[in-house]
Amino acid sequence: MAGHEGEGRGFAKEREKAPLVASHEAAGRDAHGGRLLADEQADKLAGQLQHAMTGFVDGPRAAVEEADQVLEEVTSRFTDAMAQRRRTLRQSWQGGDHDGDGKRGGSGDTEQLRLALRDYRELTERLLKL
Repeated sequence: MAGHEGEGRGFAKEREKAPLVASHEAAGRDAHGGRLLADEQADKLAGQLQHAMTGFVDGPRAAVEEADQVLEEVTSRFTDAMAQRRRTLRQSWQGGDHDGDGKRGGSGDTEQLRLALRDYRELTERLLKL
């Protein structure tokens, strides 16, 4: 029975790591070229901006005010999306079982950290190119 008990703990430990791996994979997908906004949201905002542009002749001030509102919405959504991506990335390497000194052991953990670092680098480089 003791052997079965140890096997159960190993399985439980793997189940605990599964959400971390899944969140890391989601972060990786986002960092590898995923769009910031859903197509529907992006299309709606692009349409609002186009409306402002075409309305300039009839109401220049209103057109600029509308463009300002669109930019404010895009900026807000960008900030929210980046905060969510950062939370997802952090969850991919934080949490779980830590030793008393705050370090995690094992080659699986080192691999998880390597992947997280890669995702941080790729996302940061992408932002620097904006």
